Amino acid sequence: MRGGKRRSGVHPAVCAALLLASAVLATMGVHAAERRAPALAVPVLQTEAAGEAPEAGAELRGVWVPYMSLDLRGGDGSAETFREMFDRIVETSKDRGMNALFVQVRPFGDAFYESEIFPWSSLLTGTQGIHPGYDPLAYMVEAAHAAGMELHAWVNPLRIQQGSTPESLAQSNPYQRWKRDPEKAGWTVDLPDGKYYNPAYPEVRELIAAGVREIAARYAVDGVHFDDYFYPTEDPSFDEAAYRAYCAEAGDAALPLADWRRQNVNLLVEACHAAVHEASPGAVFGISPQANLQNDWDMGADIAAWCAQGSVDYLCPQLYVSLEHPTLPFAEAAAQWAELTSGSGVTLYFGLAAYKAGSGADGGTWQDRSDILAQQISLGRESGCEGFLFYSWESLVSAQAEEEVANAAKLLD
Repeated sequence: MRGGKRRSGVHPAVCAALLLASAVLATMGVHAAERRAPALAVPVLQTEAAGEAPEAGAELRGVWVPYMSLDLRGGDGSAETFREMFDRIVETSKDRGMNALFVQVRPFGDAFYESEIFPWSSLLTGTQGIHPGYDPLAYMVEAAHAAGMELHAWVNPLRIQQGSTPESLAQSNPYQRWKRDPEKAGWTVDLPDGKYYNPAYPEVRELIAAGVREIAARYAVDGVHFDDYFYPTEDPSFDEAAYRAYCAEAGDAALPLADWRRQNVNLLVEACHAAVHEASPGAVFGISPQANLQNDWDMGADIAAWCAQGSVDYLCPQLYVSLEHPTLPFAEAAAQWAELTSGSGVTLYFGLAAYKAGSGADGGTWQDRSDILAQQISLGRESGCEGFLFYSWESLVSAQAEEEVANAAKLLD
């Protein structure tokens, strides 16, 4: 979720330009790369009903639980160990005023749940594709709901491998199957830092949509959640062949590369939103973009289009900046996002940087006081946001952030 990129500030004129560009793109025709692939069938299983849920209309107070907090490699990998670990996450989160957990269940094109599409995560057993002997997501849903908390399934849509994580890919991994088929070789892309799905292809978008449909159909999750990672690079070589084929078919109507990529992501987001609601009408689908709108735009995330088209239920920008951030102070960022979502019907939450609390980040501005998170909660409420997510669980319970979290918790009683 972290990993701020390039720029930090966005001039109000940029926001206006993004809104205008999105409106223009939304009216343009659909060409070759936007054709629809047949939906992959996912059998619907009976899932448990949610337990004692947070009060309807209550302010969301969530915490991200990244895959690093669920890593069982090096241990015995048993169901008992996993349950004890997750029970502690539930207990400590609730003690700090949280009412929702956003748990990363597909970090690398693999699964912390029983899937017919993606292999089991290597983080459970040390080897991708090996059944751990239990279903982690089933237990996490049960444990969260029993505690009166929501459970949202957090998915990274495009990442397959980053560096040496996982060390190797299972033969059942879609990446392996597609690489063996010359006609599908471009559906995934190898970069120096990892492997990624290529959303230029409708079949790839449908695979990702089928994955979220599967989660929402089989488990009583309260929602499916994407983070801020879309196109991993602006380099034209990432999807050169696909773009060349698109231009050949679209002719003079072809979009520039960056606009075409944004349209591919828009189609992916739209498909995933529809898949979640078809499988579980009561569940929500939302995205947590970076705070910096220009960065989002550059990586293919057309936030304004999502709002205009209703293809997300909520947005939770990662406002991982201090009150006195040198280029994008919190209040300025909050105002930009409130303006962007105003009147759209899209619920707005703010992601807060518990991991920076008490650190020397942002020019040391997190060390000047111990009520920054509390002040951000107050400012968020004033701006009209309807809840907060904290990154991350480990930071929420860390000694470094203890004083900040305690002060913030006073506003979450």
